[in-house]
Amino acid sequence: MNEITLNTSIGTFLGPYARAGRFEYCQLIDSYEGTVDARKMGNACPQYRQSHPHLDVSERLFYYREFREGIEFRYDEDCLNLNIYTPRKSRNCPVILFFHGGGFNSGANSEEPFRGFELAGRGIVTVFANYRVGVLGYFSHEEIQKKYGRNGNFGLDDQLQAIRWVRKHIAEFGGDPDNITLMGQSAGAISIQYLCLNHDNEGLFQRAVMMSGAGQFPKYALPKKAEDTYEYWHEMMEIAGCRSFEEFKNLDILKVHDAYETIRSRRKDSVYNMMPVIDGYLLKDGVDKLIKDPLKIGYMIGYTNNDMYAPVMAYIGNKFAKHNDAYVYYFDIDQPGDDNGAFHSSDLRYMFNRLDTSWRTFTNRDREISDMMTGYLANFARNGDPNSRGLPQWDKITKENKVMCFSHTEIGMGRPSYIKLTRNMFTKGDPKA
Repeated sequence: MNEITLNTSIGTFLGPYARAGRFEYCQLIDSYEGTVDARKMGNACPQYRQSHPHLDVSERLFYYREFREGIEFRYDEDCLNLNIYTPRKSRNCPVILFFHGGGFNSGANSEEPFRGFELAGRGIVTVFANYRVGVLGYFSHEEIQKKYGRNGNFGLDDQLQAIRWVRKHIAEFGGDPDNITLMGQSAGAISIQYLCLNHDNEGLFQRAVMMSGAGQFPKYALPKKAEDTYEYWHEMMEIAGCRSFEEFKNLDILKVHDAYETIRSRRKDSVYNMMPVIDGYLLKDGVDKLIKDPLKIGYMIGYTNNDMYAPVMAYIGNKFAKHNDAYVYYFDIDQPGDDNGAFHSSDLRYMFNRLDTSWRTFTNRDREISDMMTGYLANFARNGDPNSRGLPQWDKITKENKVMCFSHTEIGMGRPSYIKLTRNMFTKGDPKA
C-alpha cells in the first residue's frame, strides 16, 4: 500500500477498498496515488431514503432515531469503503469484518453503533464495510449476463471483494489474515450465510457470526434465479421511462429511486426481487439445497425476543446451529424507553459496547451485560470459543435447544420461550416510534 495515513492516536483507517461503475462488478484498490485522508467516514451507497425517507412511517422513524439521528450521511455511487479500528501496537491480531443490515436496500457502515473502539481495545482489528444496496446492489438484466456470464448480486460480490481486500492487506494494520471472522446482522447476516454456502470461499475466513439472519427461511423468501427477476426490473425501467439498459444505467440516481418508489407501491414482491439471486457463480444453486453443505467453519448465531418473525427466526437459527455445531445466543432484554421489547437489531449496541451513545437510559446492569457480550465476541474471534475465565459458561447448542440466554435476571444456558416469541410477534411486531 502506498502513502496511507493511519491516525495512530485513535487507531482508525477510513478509506476505499474498491471502485465500480453502475451495474459493473467492482475492482479492488491495491495501491493509492498520493496521500489518502483516512479520517472521515466514506460515502454511503445511494438509497431510496435520500429522496423518499418515509419519516412519517412509524417503523422508519423508529430506526432513524435509533441509529441515524445526528449523523451526517453523504451518498455517492463511489461508496465501496471500509472503516478499520486497530489496537495500538497491533500485530497478528484476530480480525472481525462486519456487514451492516438494512433489508438489502438500505444501510451504511457509518450508522451507530458500528464503531470498533471497544473491540480494538480488546485486541481485535475490527472492520466495517460498505457495499451496494437496493437497485445498485441487486439489479439483474440480460445485458449484464451477456457481458459477464453472470448476473446481479453486485452487493454480495462487493462483500466478497471486501473479504479479499482485508485478507490481502489487513496485516499492514496489525491483523492476522488467517484469522478472520465475518459478522453481520439481518441482511448482513443473510449475506454471510450465502457466502458460507459456496465452497469456492474455502479458507477466506475462519468463522461467522450471524445476528438475526441464520438458517433456511421459508421457500417464498429464498433467492430466485436471476432470470426470474427480469420481468420486475423491466417494469421498473419502463416506469423510469428508459427504453434500454444503457439509458437506465446512466439515469440520474434520484430518478432511479423515484421509479423504485412507484413500483414498490404497485407490487408486493419488491423485497423478493431486491435481494441476492441464484447466479451460478456466488449462489450456484437453490439455498434449500446448498444449506445442507455449508463451509465447515466456526459459527455463532443470535436472535432477539422481538425479532423479525421471532419464533421463525429462533427455529431456523437453532436448526442450522444443531447441524453445524454452533454457539447460539438468545437476547431477552427489553429495551428501556418504549414498549418494543428486544426489537430486531437491539443486540447490536450491546455487542459493540455502544450503550452510552443511545438516547435510551441504560442501567449499570445493561452495561455489565454489554461488557460480557463484547468479551464473548472477542474470545470467539480470537480462537473460535467464546468462553474465558470470569464469564458464565457458554456451551454449543444442545439437543434440547438450550442456548446462551442474556437477560437482566439470568445469563446462562437455557431454552427460549416460544410462547413469548410468538406473543411478541403478534402483539409488538415491527418496532414503532
